[in-house]
Amino acid sequence: MSFIPGQPVSTVVQRIEIHKLQDGDNVILGFSIGGGIDQDPSQNPFSEDKTDKGIYVTRVSKGGPAEVAGLRMGDRIMQVTVVHQKKENSVNYLFYFYLLF
Repeated sequence: MSFIPGQPVSTVVQRIEIHKLQDGDNVILGFSIGGGIDQDPSQNPFSEDKTDKGIYVTRVSKGGPAEVAGLRMGDRIMQVTVVHQKKENSVNYLFYFYLLF
């Protein structure tokens, strides 16, 4: 349900749960984002509204946690919630992404 310029849009908010991968000190979620208040909204390829300062998924790594969870290029991220889960000597993080379709 990712946004495709020029195609009809239906508005649906969906929660996506992404479990991180740990690679040493690096946290791997398997996607990149673009947009926001610090970028020129007229350059946003995912919105026809050239004043849109939303955050969009610009890349999803094949087989990564984001792809497994269902995140797709063009998804608009509305909210992120991070939950820390402690288990004995380790801490696990769950990332909840609320997406607008």
